[in-house]
Amino acid sequence: MKVMVAVKRVAEDKLPLRLQANGLGVDTAHVKMVMNPFDEIAIEEAVRLKEKGLVNEIIAVSIGEESCQEILRTALARGADRAILVKTSLEISPLTAAKILKAIAVKESPQLIILGKQAVDTDNNQVGQMLAGLLNWSQATFASQLLLQPPTVQVTREVDTGLETLLLKLPAVITTDLRLNEPRYISLPNIMQGKRKPLDVLEAECLQLNLSSHVKILQAALPMRSRRHVKLTSVTELVDRLKNEAKVIS
Repeated sequence: MKVMVAVKRVAEDKLPLRLQANGLGVDTAHVKMVMNPFDEIAIEEAVRLKEKGLVNEIIAVSIGEESCQEILRTALARGADRAILVKTSLEISPLTAAKILKAIAVKESPQLIILGKQAVDTDNNQVGQMLAGLLNWSQATFASQLLLQPPTVQVTREVDTGLETLLLKLPAVITTDLRLNEPRYISLPNIMQGKRKPLDVLEAECLQLNLSSHVKILQAALPMRSRRHVKLTSVTELVDRLKNEAKVIS
């Protein structure tokens, strides 16, 4: 059984970011770039399935510039068997990413596609659902538990009212939530092995798809910091401020 995992290169979310001079996005120059944390969980889950003998090949796929090879090597070090970079310098919208992943899936014929529920840079939460729709495959989003029993897969997912369990017929697309697993530490031998595993680079134009963006960014802005924080010394002072300044109590 073959599993395909989509991974994305993003800016580390714990670092303060700056806007581009034109105000149309985030300036990622001199910013540490990492694998999207939700995609790390997707890779880990695929590796665990392989360790159980349920999967015999894991393919990691990324879309972007040459620098995305770095996170694909990380995916290989985490346990993927081979990697594919769909190389492009264009800004890729969620629908375009889904179309590219569909083209790779048609070529590779995986029985299961796993990807993070969202990327921490855009938070769109759209690619997995769009990919399942384009492929006309079963789908489960926000997976917190996965039980693979070919030709089906049982997925527990988090919903507003608690947990929901789905039984999907393969092939299927699954997006991962934080509680699905905890990615393991990458050992030095695995890092060295990852450097020797095959990584194919495919020009996006070769897929003969319309790569024009379906989303136009009009303006980006940093969140307003209008809230004032004051350290109070006593409960009496708090009550006084709530009564005389905020006027929320009488």
